[in-house]
Amino acid sequence: MQSFGSVLNNHVLIVSLLSCVLAQLSKVVVELIYHGKLNFRVIFESGGMPSSHSALVTALATDIGLRKGLESGEFAIATVFAIIVMYDAAGVRQAAGKQAKILNQMIDELFTGDHHLTEIHLKELLGHTPFQVLIGSIMGIVIACISEIGSRG
Repeated sequence: MQSFGSVLNNHVLIVSLLSCVLAQLSKVVVELIYHGKLNFRVIFESGGMPSSHSALVTALATDIGLRKGLESGEFAIATVFAIIVMYDAAGVRQAAGKQAKILNQMIDELFTGDHHLTEIHLKELLGHTPFQVLIGSIMGIVIACISEIGSRG
C-alpha cells in the first residue's frame, strides 16, 4: 500500500496545481495594474484574469499529453475534461454572473423607495470572459511545457 506522501511524486498533479496557484496569484498583479492597488482577496475569489480553472485543466492535459502521448486515452480524457471546464467557465458561469449583475441592479432600483426587504447583493464575478480563459489556458500549457523541459534536463 502506498503512503499518502507518495502523491508528492505525482508530477502531473503537482504541475496542474502549481499552474492553478500561479494563475490565482497573478490576479493580484493584474488587479494592481488595472486598479492601482494591492488586493489580496482576489487570490481566494473566482472569476477574473486569468482563469485559474483553465490553467489547471490545460496544464493537466498538456502534461499528460507530454508524458503519455497525444494518442493516449488519458490525454483524450483530460482534454475533454478541460474543454468542459473551460466552456463552463466562459459560458454558464459567465451567464450566471450577468444575471447576478441584473438582479443587483433591480435590488438597487427597488431600494430607492421605502421597502422592507433585505438588501443582499449577489456576487457578479463568477465566470470568465473568453479572453481570460484563453490566457489561463496559455499559462497552463506554458507551465506544463517548462516543467517537462526542466524535469528532463
